[in-house]
Amino acid sequence: MPGIEAVGAGFCRRTGEATIKLQIKAIPASSRNCVAGWLGNTLKVRVTAPAERGKANAAVEATIAEALGVSRGSARVVAGKTSPRKVVEIIGLSEAEVYHRLSRGGIGDPSAPREESP
Repeated sequence: MPGIEAVGAGFCRRTGEATIKLQIKAIPASSRNCVAGWLGNTLKVRVTAPAERGKANAAVEATIAEALGVSRGSARVVAGKTSPRKVVEIIGLSEAEVYHRLSRGGIGDPSAPREESP
């Protein structure tokens, strides 16, 4: 029977709920907020917020949540809070669903074969 589990800083989730952790490369102080694509197995995320006092982390969480169509509380930085290299936990989606939703925005699965340019 699922219960409620505290996951820190006022966030809770139902136990047994799907989660995935994504490696992120954050680019703060960019001209716009967007998911820019894959660098190997790392998702590149551009945000307009500066890298100070957690502003870029909050913008990364919001940008990823918007790209995946989930609530802002379902995407949170769990590692790398003071580094451009971060780990973001996505709560409530399976790995396949995350890649499917990113592919709708043209991002896709980093492990999928890439088409060769002519």
